[in-house]
Amino acid sequence: MFIASKLTPFLTQPLAWVALLLLVTLLCIQRRPQWALRLGSCTLALLLVLGWEPLPDALLRHLEQQYPPIAHEKIDPSTVGVVVLGGALESAYVWSVPGQSALNDAAERLTEALALLRQRPHLKLLFTGGEGELLGSDLPEAERAKVFFAGQGLCPEHILFEAASRTTYENALLGKQLAGVDSQQPWLLLTSAWHMPRAMATFRQAGWNVSAYPVDFRAGASTPWTQYSMDQGVKKWRLALHEMLGLLAYRLAGRA
Repeated sequence: MFIASKLTPFLTQPLAWVALLLLVTLLCIQRRPQWALRLGSCTLALLLVLGWEPLPDALLRHLEQQYPPIAHEKIDPSTVGVVVLGGALESAYVWSVPGQSALNDAAERLTEALALLRQRPHLKLLFTGGEGELLGSDLPEAERAKVFFAGQGLCPEHILFEAASRTTYENALLGKQLAGVDSQQPWLLLTSAWHMPRAMATFRQAGWNVSAYPVDFRAGASTPWTQYSMDQGVKKWRLALHEMLGLLAYRLAGRA
């Protein structure tokens, strides 16, 4: 499933659709000029619509609202730890400055974990994440996370790291195999709100006793109708389509 997920980016890349439509338009110019004109017009319309953010925000909001945020005081006092899923750190090749961390748009997965630990220092922290790239490096995300946590004053020896997983399914499967982890006890599962439906279904399917602790909300309660950005719109479409396709694939495979 990991290799398949990396070889099917076309389905979740709206700009790839635009490129394909433009290619077909060019091929039709000589023999079917009317078709080319209509197809080119549709392609331009699609490109413009991709920047209108209320549409992808509606898809993201559908995912994010399935597990609302939890206030610190509402956390079950019997909770023993928090599982933090990888995905908040840039690829290894970006880490070119010694001693400094490189975080991406999902940085809240780490920063909110720190805030949670400051409120409840007795919680165990399990960070799970290997190398999510198809042609990855020899520096898995768990090793990069050690640099981040050490820079924030947390002793890496007090954190559990799982560095072999590449997917959400492997996060759940390999994380529970670590020494010191009892998946039957109550844990918090911390990941991006838009990723939480797939993550919760996968972890519970794998036998974890987890409660959702969503962070990194992207859509908010509502989106102004005037919100338009070609860059942000395409990013949000890609994120929503990737997650919804991933959730469908996991359900078909019996992993969620």
